[in-house]
Amino acid sequence: MATQYYRFKPWNIGRIAIWSLFAIALIVAPLLFRSSLALTMLSQIGYLIIICLSYNMLLGQGGMLSFGHAVYVGLGSFIAIHTMNLATAGHLPVPLVLIPLAGGIGGMFFAVLFGFVTTKKSGTTFAMITLGIGELVASMALMFPSFFGGEGGITTNRVYGTPFLGLTFGPQIQVYYLIAVYCFVCTALMYAFTGTPLGRILNAVRDNPERVAFIGYNTQRVRYFAFIIAGFFAGIGGGLNAINFEIVNASDSLNGLRSGSYLLFTFLGGATFFFGPIIGAALLVFALVLLSELSKAWLLYVGLVFLFMVMFAPGGVASLIMMNLRVAKFGKFKRFWVLYAGLIATGALVIAGAAAIVEMIYHMQLDAALGPELAFAGITLDTSAPTSWSVCTAMLVVGLILLEIVRRRFVRTWGHAQEEIELELKRREVA
Repeated sequence: MATQYYRFKPWNIGRIAIWSLFAIALIVAPLLFRSSLALTMLSQIGYLIIICLSYNMLLGQGGMLSFGHAVYVGLGSFIAIHTMNLATAGHLPVPLVLIPLAGGIGGMFFAVLFGFVTTKKSGTTFAMITLGIGELVASMALMFPSFFGGEGGITTNRVYGTPFLGLTFGPQIQVYYLIAVYCFVCTALMYAFTGTPLGRILNAVRDNPERVAFIGYNTQRVRYFAFIIAGFFAGIGGGLNAINFEIVNASDSLNGLRSGSYLLFTFLGGATFFFGPIIGAALLVFALVLLSELSKAWLLYVGLVFLFMVMFAPGGVASLIMMNLRVAKFGKFKRFWVLYAGLIATGALVIAGAAAIVEMIYHMQLDAALGPELAFAGITLDTSAPTSWSVCTAMLVVGLILLEIVRRRFVRTWGHAQEEIELELKRREVA
């Protein structure tokens, strides 16, 4: 007997529900997290979602590994902030709500200019060209202080002109909702792009460029058009960044570290899924704002997380979510509750022991003048006492042993579940 499915035409109820939840989350988030730090983080997550999704248009959808995406974000920020200053002086009648579009046009202009060269090649050559252009633009920033503002950058004031619908955009909450509106609209537009003929043929160019060229498409032109669109959305994100901070600095906006962070966290979120970069944007803000304040070794932790994700979950966090949803769909997730609890408990023990050792080593190297004691996770560690080192080492060793025991059991159970799912799929095909 064939499986029965309920379809709602012409409406796609599932898609409407997901987008409605996304909109509700954007609206409700600042009402749930009321602190100024939380509002700042939410604002940064909003425009970084746009930036990471625009980067994923190159990496995930087009297979173009770019090391210079910060160029279009940063230049879009500079175009936006100069437009704001001209509007403040009364030379341009541009309201603040349209400033991100000015940044988008700036990002698109430079994508048209640089993309014509970079998209001539693909693969490793493309990546090296983007790296070279990124370093070239970053080094040129000090050569044009009138545009880039030198080492001090360019500042502005976002409160100018007639209030828009009574909003002055002075309070941070108003800026957040401006970012949230652009975040929702740009996310929807980039999702719509994935279903267009250009978006589909871009996937084909990623998977099999030779065959795409054989059927008559110009693969360079496809990559070029996608590069321009990605530059436009990257510029919008840069414009929102300029509005949020009211300052743009070339040393921070155009450097290779910024491009690397977009690549790193887009990959961690999951470049093969559309919602993966959204997760990556949230992780990027948590790393830059929270983790960097909590520990001087935060870059080490980020590097280790990236290493383990590449080794054990190359599809990113999004792939882990989708795999577990697949298991839950077939009703086999109950057997994993205890195993996941074991993985979390033993993993926390390993992380606590390893992090304590790392923090003590960093304290001895960087903060020895402050004394041998340091605060870690609500407790005091003494780097001069053998007890602290032995306890942390014991936590790490015991945690690793227990983690390996639970991991092996998890792998066996996961394998059995996947075999059962495959058998169920075959049974359904026969039926």
